[in-house]
Amino acid sequence: VKPGSSRARVGGRFDGPYGPALVIAVHQPAVDGRATEAARRALAEALGLRPAAVSLRAGTASRDKLYQVEGLGSAIDLRLCQLRDGSVQ
Repeated sequence: VKPGSSRARVGGRFDGPYGPALVIAVHQPAVDGRATEAARRALAEALGLRPAAVSLRAGTASRDKLYQVEGLGSAIDLRLCQLRDGSVQ
């Protein structure tokens, strides 16, 4: 998660501690969990899911976060690859 960005954006790749990661840039600052919540909502929107389907598993106070996505199916898996890598693998 990149807090304090000039614009919100979901896409791009970063090799993080959990493996290849999706980059989520949000406008909100990293204060009182605002950037974490904005990233959760942005991820849900990018995947076409309701925000309640995405929850934080690890990384509350870190830029590297692990989110759990409920109802993960092949269509969502393909969408994650598109967002992270720019193409379907």
